[in-house]
Amino acid sequence: MEISALCIGLILSLGLCGLNSDGSEDDVKQRTGLTEDRIGAGVSTQTSSVKCKLQGTTRLPVFSMDGDYVIGGVFSIHHYMNTVKHNYITMPEPLRCTGSIDSRELRFSRAMIFAIEEINNSTELLPGIKLGYQIYDSCASVPVAVHVAFQLSNGLDPVFYTGDNCSQSGMVKAVVGESGSSPSISMSRIIGPCNIPQVSHFATCACLSNKQQYPNFFRTIPSDQFQADALAKLVKHFGWTWIGAVRSDSDYGNNGMASFLDAAHREGICVEYSESFYRTHPRSRFQRVADVIRRSTAMVVVAFAAAGDLRLLLEELLLEPSPPRQWIGSEAWVTNTDMLRFSFCAGAIGFAIERSVIPGLRDFLLDLSRSKVAASPVLTEFWEDAFNCRLGKSAAIDKRLCDGTEDIKTLQSPYTDTSQLRITNMVLTQLKKANFSQNGYDVSFDANGDPVARYELVNWQKSESGSIEMVTVGHYDASLPVGQKFRINRNITWVDGGTQVRSTKAII
Repeated sequence: MEISALCIGLILSLGLCGLNSDGSEDDVKQRTGLTEDRIGAGVSTQTSSVKCKLQGTTRLPVFSMDGDYVIGGVFSIHHYMNTVKHNYITMPEPLRCTGSIDSRELRFSRAMIFAIEEINNSTELLPGIKLGYQIYDSCASVPVAVHVAFQLSNGLDPVFYTGDNCSQSGMVKAVVGESGSSPSISMSRIIGPCNIPQVSHFATCACLSNKQQYPNFFRTIPSDQFQADALAKLVKHFGWTWIGAVRSDSDYGNNGMASFLDAAHREGICVEYSESFYRTHPRSRFQRVADVIRRSTAMVVVAFAAAGDLRLLLEELLLEPSPPRQWIGSEAWVTNTDMLRFSFCAGAIGFAIERSVIPGLRDFLLDLSRSKVAASPVLTEFWEDAFNCRLGKSAAIDKRLCDGTEDIKTLQSPYTDTSQLRITNMVLTQLKKANFSQNGYDVSFDANGDPVARYELVNWQKSESGSIEMVTVGHYDASLPVGQKFRINRNITWVDGGTQVRSTKAII
């Protein structure tokens, strides 16, 4: 569903900028200050204004296209940033992303491009106007996200004059992203005062609903407050009153787990332990958390964590497996197909945003010619990792040369998997006033700009071939009356492969 989420973000942000099809092209340009008169006026003021020079190193976008109006995009295409040691003698090196590409995040970024092309090709949405984009990789890092936010606010011109600032010609009109809550919070602090709308497709921290703190932030995915309540009701529904809890040590994990623990307490659920970790923590931290899980008496573990963080913990548990545990997952990891390789988590259940079908998206994702891939460093890295070969002058000298037999249509990857498009299926024209249906999905927003929380309950089940697959077994709708919000309509397979619920009573 991310393409619809990105499309809604684009339409929403453009609507907030006054870009809609109700006015002429000249009217739109007049409202956004991009008339020739104003641009000309800016040039004429150079003699009486201050000359400013861009400081630092410019960070290049991973994908970009010019347009009448440019939309920024920020995604965690890589999940790590190189560690920089400052000596305070020489200029620090530019921040670089490291590690392998997150193919789901790459799909998000490409989905944004698809959404913009759909808008540009539409005769109804913005006729006579071409949208452009600047899409950046944040490395899932707050420092990089902050750097990108400043660039999106300032533009890339190395020199400018203060007399030109009335045109705001270097500023993007809106930003879609980031995928994580912590980077989104940091970006909002910077672009918010510039009145640049920010629309996230995946940042779910309940803290972002605070309009006094984040007045220009909107999202197309429900707040984690709803998910935390739903998870507590799920645990109570199956009679689990003695559980363990782990979380990402981030805004997403800490706020989400705090909401869950409050809800669990109200439901009479006891928590044996609550542990946190983050992908940049030393391995000893993950070893300690893994040992806590192994030694615990709680058979159920609730994990409110990002996939990139939980992956490291599960890899640690894989080295010395613990007794079977029933995993309860938050949206961030339980629907990530990369995580299905941890077969000892079979039987995991959790809530996921409802799926949708996006016509044309898969064809667009698969339309990667050799020339298109070779022209993009990010696509080149993705291609070489996916097929274990190198393209031309690539730095991957330890791999064989790609010979042209590589076929992306046969690739099994979150990038090509469009069966799990879950991140909200909506198209928005007026924030807080919307109430309509799109692609069979009802759209409405509360006073905080959050969509109504509707989730699918997904269960990790073993297929006949032995692989793990996600199966929808129920639904949760926060808009329904008490007693009707939660329903299960299919058998659930538990950690032991059975269909009977294992009791975990509290030890008091």
